[in-house]
Amino acid sequence: MRDVLIEEVFRQAQRNRNILFMSADLGAQALDDFRDKLPAQFVYPGICEQNMIDVAAGLARSGKTVFTYAMASFITARCFEQLKCSLAAMQQPVTVISVGVGLGYDDAGPTHYTTEDIACMRTLSGMEIWTPADEESTLEITRLCCERPALRYLRLERPALPAIYQGTFTENLEAGLCEISTGQDVCIVSSGFMLHRALQVQQELQKAGVDAGVLDLFRIKPLNSAALLSTLQGYSKIVTLEEQVLAGGFGSAICEALVDEEVQIPVLRLGLPDRYFFENGGRNHVLEKYGLGVARLTERIREFALNTVPFSDADSLERASVIAL
Repeated sequence: MRDVLIEEVFRQAQRNRNILFMSADLGAQALDDFRDKLPAQFVYPGICEQNMIDVAAGLARSGKTVFTYAMASFITARCFEQLKCSLAAMQQPVTVISVGVGLGYDDAGPTHYTTEDIACMRTLSGMEIWTPADEESTLEITRLCCERPALRYLRLERPALPAIYQGTFTENLEAGLCEISTGQDVCIVSSGFMLHRALQVQQELQKAGVDAGVLDLFRIKPLNSAALLSTLQGYSKIVTLEEQVLAGGFGSAICEALVDEEVQIPVLRLGLPDRYFFENGGRNHVLEKYGLGVARLTERIREFALNTVPFSDADSLERASVIAL
């Protein structure tokens, strides 16, 4: 996904001299062509992400189409003041690319894990948030960023992910979401890496007698509330699944949309607990340990889906509304 983005920006930059790529990380081989063949359009500010955001704001102000690229944890929380004051407050149309979101840096620990970036970026006025789940969606979102510059935060995975869309992503791009699979009992809403886990869980739920749908909410902000609620109202229960701490994140955005529209549907929020992660063993180990493995997710969602206590029953509200791990 990372290479797909870099290669597409490179192709577009060959045709458009106004496109600039700024990278605080030279580790990706896909950057080699950009540096070698378009040196005047490639800026390496050093390992200095805060300065990079400030320079990007100035370049965007002068009419350039700017992409900034760095490891997820260092281009979000570390640069929060620059993102707020230089980009958001000044309304500068810069694409902020983060790579290795969530626990994507495996054993690197809390300095490299990015478990709160959605919550942070959601608070910035005018900031769009996009999370592609495969190469096709990454490519189409990258083209959007080249052709219609805006202040966008683009969350990328380090490893390649299996294909989900088969030439169908473009028709869903403007909506910001896509119902990947329909079901009768419960809808699992997710994005990016966890969307693939949701699809695995869906298969296991099917074996357990639960018919679950899966919704890819790849644009978290601005949230398309009308399309989201139109889809979700076809279900009796909703599960949100994210590789983030629950406070202010992906699930919170969906719950806020439901509350704002006065829609009452039981929601189960599943994500990481409110803590930092020092464990060794890699991404899957941590996810398993904290209840986000396929087996445990299947069990939690099955119990939630088969709980038939009426939502209107006051005694059931605590159990059937927002439940966090």
